[in-house]
Amino acid sequence: MNKYILILAFSISSLFAVEFYSYEEALKMQKKNKKIIMIDVVRTGCHYCEDMDRDVFKDKEMSKWLDERFIAVKINLDNEKLPLGFKVNFTPTFFFLDENKKLLKTIPGSWNIQDFKDLTKGIK
Repeated sequence: MNKYILILAFSISSLFAVEFYSYEEALKMQKKNKKIIMIDVVRTGCHYCEDMDRDVFKDKEMSKWLDERFIAVKINLDNEKLPLGFKVNFTPTFFFLDENKKLLKTIPGSWNIQDFKDLTKGIK
């Protein structure tokens, strides 16, 4: 019984999480909606990346706020390469691209909801 409650709780919480796409999917979507692509670069076992997922991207209000502004892409460096020759020194690192694949902003590090919102709200 407890196993089913855990599965249900996890399923409900993930309904509010930011939806991440592949880079290729995001490029196709961007042609239609002109939103900025946000690339979240992570590594398996990165506790800062896990903190961002848990504390920021699974928050219902923040998820909605980000989805309204960006097309979210998650790239795990353990099994994927970064597009456009981008390099990172640590994870997580966030890249924001316009419809011409122009880099608008890079944000390295893990942040709380308010700080991440403040860092991203002026990206256009």
